[in-house]
Amino acid sequence: MRVPLSWLREFVDVPADAAPEDVLADLVRVGFEEEEVHRFDLQGPIVVGEVLSFEPEPQSNGKTIRWCQVDVGPEHGGVRGIVCGADNFFAGDKVVVTLPGAVLPGPFPIAARKTYGHVSDGMIASAKELGLGDEHNGILRLVELDLDAPVGTDAIALLGLDDVAVDINVTPDRGYALSIRGVAREYSHATGAPFRDPAAHTGGDVQAGSGFPVAVVDEHPIRGRVGASEFVARIVRGVDPTKPTPAWMVARLTLAGIRSLGVLIDITNYVMIELGQPIHGYDLDRLQGGITVRRAGAGETLETLDGRVRTLDPEDLLITDESGPIGLAGVMGGGTTEMTDATRNVLIEAATFDAVSIARTARRHKLPSEASRRFERGVDPAIPFVAAARVAELMVAYAGGTDTRAGGALGSSFSGPQIELPRGFVPDLIGVEYTSAEILSALEMVGCEVRDLDEERWSVTPPSWRPDLTDKWTLAEEVARIGGYDRIPSILPTPPSGRGLTVAQHARRRVANALAAAGYVETPSFPFTTEADNDLHGSASGGRTPSIKLANPLDGEAPFLRRSLVPGLLEVAHRNLSRGFTDLALFETGVVFVPEAGVVYGTDVVPPLAVRPDAATLAALDASIPPQERHVAVLLTGNLAPKQPGRAAEPVELGDALDAVRTIARAAGVTIEIAQAQRAALHPGRAGVLSVDGREVGYLGELLPAVADAAELPGRVIVAELDLDLVISLAAPKPVAASLSAYPAATQDLSLVVGADVTAADVQAAVTDGAGDLLESLRLVDDYRGAGVPEGAKSLTFALRFRAPDRTLTAAEATAAKLAGVDVAAERYGATLRE
Repeated sequence: MRVPLSWLREFVDVPADAAPEDVLADLVRVGFEEEEVHRFDLQGPIVVGEVLSFEPEPQSNGKTIRWCQVDVGPEHGGVRGIVCGADNFFAGDKVVVTLPGAVLPGPFPIAARKTYGHVSDGMIASAKELGLGDEHNGILRLVELDLDAPVGTDAIALLGLDDVAVDINVTPDRGYALSIRGVAREYSHATGAPFRDPAAHTGGDVQAGSGFPVAVVDEHPIRGRVGASEFVARIVRGVDPTKPTPAWMVARLTLAGIRSLGVLIDITNYVMIELGQPIHGYDLDRLQGGITVRRAGAGETLETLDGRVRTLDPEDLLITDESGPIGLAGVMGGGTTEMTDATRNVLIEAATFDAVSIARTARRHKLPSEASRRFERGVDPAIPFVAAARVAELMVAYAGGTDTRAGGALGSSFSGPQIELPRGFVPDLIGVEYTSAEILSALEMVGCEVRDLDEERWSVTPPSWRPDLTDKWTLAEEVARIGGYDRIPSILPTPPSGRGLTVAQHARRRVANALAAAGYVETPSFPFTTEADNDLHGSASGGRTPSIKLANPLDGEAPFLRRSLVPGLLEVAHRNLSRGFTDLALFETGVVFVPEAGVVYGTDVVPPLAVRPDAATLAALDASIPPQERHVAVLLTGNLAPKQPGRAAEPVELGDALDAVRTIARAAGVTIEIAQAQRAALHPGRAGVLSVDGREVGYLGELLPAVADAAELPGRVIVAELDLDLVISLAAPKPVAASLSAYPAATQDLSLVVGADVTAADVQAAVTDGAGDLLESLRLVDDYRGAGVPEGAKSLTFALRFRAPDRTLTAAEATAAKLAGVDVAAERYGATLRE
């Protein structure tokens, strides 16, 4: 929320010498986060000048410039010659002149310079060049702003360009602070400065049936809450929409982050920022009949002010007339009734809409607006009359209209919750010895009404603008905030012994640390993806798999919860490649969601706050959540080692991903076997399934070129993914350190010829079983097919290491153990020794 200080000073006494940083510091004390300071990025001398005369001079490029004589006052050099390319001003006009030494937004320094055959001694400025808008409509003429000032007057002060705004972050529960009114009240809380409420007058002079029919018909309220609890319509006739918006109003809106769009719309935006009540104006003459607030019907559409035709949802709350929908309530108006330069009569709308309904509509249509931002956080239901009256007042003053005080109104009296607050609750909860007087003072300061119930309890009624105050805990938070967070002691609790990380947590950390130490970069990603990616990477077959679709996704193109970590790694890799990082070794550990087919997940049952749910409710909530598995995945692309002097680049290969799998296995305390397999997303013959004790735990392989191309990743892409929870559960409960033998090892090689369809893993297992306990390790070192090997066969070469714990092995003992392994391999797979 951007708060211009000149505006803030209208409602609270901010010291004249207070710097913006001082104001931010005061607001931080009452719980707001400091963002930044906004200023008009310009500096003088910028003064009022009068155009005495000009000479049009056509140029060879087809452009006609004006050589102007402009009086800027004797204190600024008198009459100056200035070249200007605009043609919307006349002799005698007073304009804004930026003199040499001035700096305009950009930054754009002004200096006397030769151009078009003249020395231009300054520049005549437009509104855009001064930072007052995005439209360049020619030179800014003071007469168009209903302004007049002596020649030489400081134009920065005249136009309000010397104002400054402080920017604070408003949390979702404090929507009242999205207004100057709310921030002024909070500044008063922080400093004790007197607060003047701009909504103090009632403005309640529009009554039902006084000139315009209004109705609310909500047959399908969300969670039992009617879409509109109040609706005020007020008519102003005879406006002139071509009148200029006052310069001070444009300056304030600009600092507040609102673009000037014409006097009528500027006034509605001004009142929204001032009071926090969104306002909408309709061209009364384009309305057909009265206004009805209702839900959308099946198949209805609406063209909103942004020019888009939107298909409506039955939950959408609409503003309608006899012609049909004319606006999305609380979000954006429709194009058929918008105010234009032809508007002469205006219907002002100020309403209170249901926060949940507005929030859902804004997200459903991806249409956030300043209005919806306020409605979804809660708008003060006591000020629609005041806001409508304020808009009418400004339209009379600056658009030449007449307030008819006619219109229509529907509403209900506001009654806040009655909260019972035990007198000792706040000190016990916050840990500060607040006195009863301090608690009462803090609550009354924020607008609560407090009365005694008995000697032990108070009854507290929150103000209408604080819908976030709903129970004794939120009241205690207000006392702590107003009393000062610095009074709350910082005490580090002593953790109970024996409650450190679990075995699984330790294992997950070991895996992540081991991968990072091996050169992989951890890249957490969002758990959202497309249904197609879930099908492709979430199963071996690539067929349709059950997936969870979010009701309100952050990205409509990726509304499904992921079944695999690979899609996220592919997005990260693409983002890095687009920025020139071509050699990547990435990994991620995270949760994937694997719903069961035919099971419906999700629930509309929301347990009440501050009450522990019973066992049945907790079980129902657990059942509404799909199964979640924690996986670990790696991705490799580009070169494993870059090109160096005397050494060629080493591109990534499938074996590198297998090394990563072995790293994971060592860290988790398991032995992982690999066997050749087929997987829809992976290259045939370059894919494998990973197992621990016969249970499948993951896969690895090279992506199909078509899959890599779809992810916009050139070259070879190798991935591996494991069910980390399952891997950890299959590890031994307690790691046992192996004994180190003091005797030397005996090493031998073994080459076996087997059928080409026999996997190396199966042969390795057979040799291991046959060699017995003397075999310490066995590693595949070669897979040969070609000359010297029969057609349809292959030669597998293994490196074997034997060791005994109690003696030095002889060569004969090692050979006997090796041949025993050969016998088992021959029995199972017909293996023969290669000659």
